[in-house]
Amino acid sequence: MQVNLTLAVVVAALVGCGVYLLLERSITRVLVGLVLLSNGVNVMFMIASGRPGTSPIVGSSDPEDMSDPLPQALVLTAIVITLGTIAFLLAMAHRSWQLNGHDDVQDDVEDAAIRKLAIDDLTSDSYGLTTGHQDDDEPGEEAAVVKEEGAP
Repeated sequence: MQVNLTLAVVVAALVGCGVYLLLERSITRVLVGLVLLSNGVNVMFMIASGRPGTSPIVGSSDPEDMSDPLPQALVLTAIVITLGTIAFLLAMAHRSWQLNGHDDVQDDVEDAAIRKLAIDDLTSDSYGLTTGHQDDDEPGEEAAVVKEEGAP
């Protein structure tokens, strides 16, 4: 099986740009990233299906000359799933725009508190990374402050 190098480069570019955009904070960029990623995967399915052949209808030609219908079915299924996901993301972006005036995803306050507790725990005396008091039973002042900030 021979693979067209141009299509392989197109797949790599679409998937790479799609993954990069999926990691952004804006829902609109995530939406564009999802579209690019799904198109890259669909082109990859078509590359993997092999050379084009005759229509896969029994009795129309030799079975060796027929194209494989499975990749075509997978691409059609992927298109339908992508359409549903895009519709959902569009609704989320529209609602976020209505409520906040922007479509950026905000940090979760509880996630920030947990992240700070994890950093404080790694730099505490129990791991021997810093010097200071040796009380392992009591949490540090920073952990108490984080617990107070994260409390409702």
